[in-house]
Parts: sequence; structure tokens; C-alpha cells
Amino acid sequence: MAEASPDSFTIKNDNPLIHFHGRWDSGPGTWWAGSGFKLNVQDLQSLTLNLGPHTTQPLAAVGVSVNYEPFRTINVTEGANAIPLSASSTTLSLKKGSQSVVRINVEGWQDNRINLETIGLNAGAKLLPYTPQKLAFQFIGDSLSAGQYCPDGVDQAWTFLTGEDFKAEHNINAQPGAALTDIVSYGNEHGVSYQFFRTEDTGYYYTTDHNYTTPWNFARDQPEPTHIVIHIGANDNSQGVSAANFTQTYLAFIKNIRVHYPYQPIFAFTPWGWPNSDGSIGYYYQGVYEQIVKDRIATGDHNIFLVNTTGWVTWADVFPSNQHPSPSGHIKIAGLFTQWLNNWGLKAEKNWETPALV
Repeated sequence: MAEASPDSFTIKNDNPLIHFHGRWDSGPGTWWAGSGFKLNVQDLQSLTLNLGPHTTQPLAAVGVSVNYEPFRTINVTEGANAIPLSASSTTLSLKKGSQSVVRINVEGWQDNRINLETIGLNAGAKLLPYTPQKLAFQFIGDSLSAGQYCPDGVDQAWTFLTGEDFKAEHNINAQPGAALTDIVSYGNEHGVSYQFFRTEDTGYYYTTDHNYTTPWNFARDQPEPTHIVIHIGANDNSQGVSAANFTQTYLAFIKNIRVHYPYQPIFAFTPWGWPNSDGSIGYYYQGVYEQIVKDRIATGDHNIFLVNTTGWVTWADVFPSNQHPSPSGHIKIAGLFTQWLNNWGLKAEKNWETPALV
């Protein structure tokens, strides 16, 4: 319910017109890069996020987009945060009755918790239902899908960019350093085969106020994902997981995913590898992903597809110090995957489900 005041009104965090996406605990507080919410507001002129004590200290970086302008980074802290609504003077219409869509998400794979208490809007504003896009991606991966090392985090990752290219909803569960196998890896207490089914990302292990996990209720994913994309295995290889054990884990993971997503197409990426300055590429688990897809098809799952990314990423596309995609590299990957999906038969939504500005 919204509480009126003479110059503003407050939306409580349990208002059903707030469209949450990604993973939120009961706080409510965010976990995993890219989690956030969307608002559809009539006569919007100002917006304030009032954040609670479980917000990352000293700050958390969030991406903000109004009426589908490019996302801009805003640093928020515990307490009241006035959110700049536009990079241009034309984003918000001053005509009474105009509607605006605001999208906000956490950018980081760590230091990414915002504890939403209330949202403040200008007097005269009215919160309306948000209409989700028909397409909805679920991305699953590690640092190569989380935008690690990019200035704007996941908002510059190929996963996020692909979702934007298709004018789609998108949830991203990607944890740098994590293996798919449920092992300790580069500071992650669990692997993605376990953590994906939990509300919290692996940062819970280092969090004093919430150092436990809870099962994720997949019914909260609204809209339900229409397409599942998996790019993972780099850290399994680095941790010495054998091809046979990785195959077994991946097949079990898909079986568990099918409990929640029984009919959606699954796109399994092969590794694009680790580019080197001499032009060579360090590949891993060669032939394994092809066999995984074949094994699933043999069980009767004909809605799983191999995405061969060989040659997609070169030395020019990565940070030389860590071989992870740079922002321009992520743009390239998103473009190649978008082309692949177009050839497969998926087309972008014609328009965002945005209210017309009047």
C-alpha cells in the first residue's frame, strides 16, 4: 500500500506492483549480479530508494534505466538515495498522465546487496502494474558471464546485453570462480550445481548477517524463463575435475533444471577458451559439451542445443591481465550469440512493453 504525504508518498517493499526480478531474500535484499526491480509510474518526477542496514557497506553500485534508455551507474548506500532519473531532458514527459518505466539492478557479483525498505515518489505520482516482456532469458555461468572486471559489472556482460538486444527479461546467475561441480573453488564454498537452487549467491559464506542459504522458490521467477543459457566449466577445469566427472555433473544439473523448466530450450555453450597474446587459444573439455548434448537428446530431451563458440573470442577481446572479456569483447560475444539465436529462429521483441509517452 502507498502512504500519502503532502509532497511525496511512500511505497512499502511488499507492494505487489513492484516487479522484482532475480534473487531476493525475505529482507527483501538482493543476491546475485543483475537482481533488481522494475516500476511503472504515472506522472513520475522524483524517486528515492530507502535502503536498510543489510545494504552493502560502504556502497552498492546499481544500474538505472528510465524508459529503456541505456543503463547508468548510481552508487547507493544505507538510508535515503535520490535517484537521478534521466541523462537527458526528454526522458520524462511533463504532461499529466504520462507513464515511465524504471529499471534498477545491482551490477556487482560481490558487494551487491541492497536491502529495500521503501520507495519514495513525488506527490501526484501513481504506481501502476508493470507488463513484463514475453521473452525471458535465464543465464547460468561463472565470471565469463558475470562481467567480472568490467567497470559496470554485469550490465556490460554479454548475458545482460543479449537480453537487452532481444528486448527480453533476463535473470543472470553467474558466480566468478565457481565451478559447476559442488566443490570449493576460488573462494566459493559451493559450486553452481548447488548454488543455483538457492536464493543466495556464494557470498553468503562471508556475510555475518546472513551466513546461510535458503531454497529458491522458482515460482517467484515471473515471468517464467522462456530460454535457458549455460556457459560454465572453466573453473572445473582449473580445479582438475576430470572430463568424466564434469560430464556426470553437467548431466545431473540439466536433469535438475528440467524439474523447474521442463520444456524450455536449453543452449549449452562450448568454451571459447583462454586467448593468448601469440594468437593461440587454450581450450578445455574439448568434445565434452558435444557429448553432453548428445546424451541428453538420447534420453528424449530434444530441446537442448549446442552453441559452438570456437573462434568467438580472441586476444583483442580480453583484458590482457586476466584473459576475461573486456566491455568490447562482451559486445562482440552478445552480437555473435544474437546472430546465432536469429539463425536458430528466435527473434527479438518488436518493442519494449513500455507505456507511450504523451
